[in-house]
Amino acid sequence: MNVTWLGQAGLLFSVEGQRILIDPYFSSSVEKVNPAGRRRMRTPDWVWDIRPDVLIFTHDHLDHYDPETAPRILQSRKSITVLCAPATWEKARQCGGGHNYVRFARHAEWTQGGVRFSAVKAEHSDPAPIGVVLSAEGKTIYVTGDTLFSGEIFPDLPQGIDVIFLPVNGAGNNMNAADAARFAAKTGAKRVVPLHVGLFDELTTDVYTGENKWALKPFQEYEL
Repeated sequence: MNVTWLGQAGLLFSVEGQRILIDPYFSSSVEKVNPAGRRRMRTPDWVWDIRPDVLIFTHDHLDHYDPETAPRILQSRKSITVLCAPATWEKARQCGGGHNYVRFARHAEWTQGGVRFSAVKAEHSDPAPIGVVLSAEGKTIYVTGDTLFSGEIFPDLPQGIDVIFLPVNGAGNNMNAADAARFAAKTGAKRVVPLHVGLFDELTTDVYTGENKWALKPFQEYEL
């Protein structure tokens, strides 16, 4: 199982012969709405050619469901399973292409090619955001999506989380680094990957000083 951080909250997993893409944001659509949201991290050309087997949108914000990025990925003739948090489902379906668009709300599960996906609670400004747990190859991976610290999340989570990916920027209804460290510790995750820094701000993963930190460099592939 391998992972590549694609900037902001974007992640690409390679597992069980499948490519799993979560929350890709490759355009500059945020800047068009808010000039302060200009890109500080260049998007390499190769990311536009990613054609995943599974595409996941955790909530309906431009840097997670991007109306410029999503249609370009979904123009693929390859059939894609698209697991959509409720607020993104209708938007994603408008892209057409004969893909399998699944309304993936909290507590829903989907199994494909040896990978089980579970939607768990997130606490964010979207009305129904989700985090996602991936279970495959004997590993349990938890991607929180954008979220604040909330005690209501933990009953949704499995035991034995190997790696957690979580926001640490403390803006836009996300956990700050201190709360992210408390959150990660409470999950018991063996490794902690800080996200949501460096694209719209000058933060780096150094802002996170919690235990078991694993700082990824963007657009580089790592073995999990």
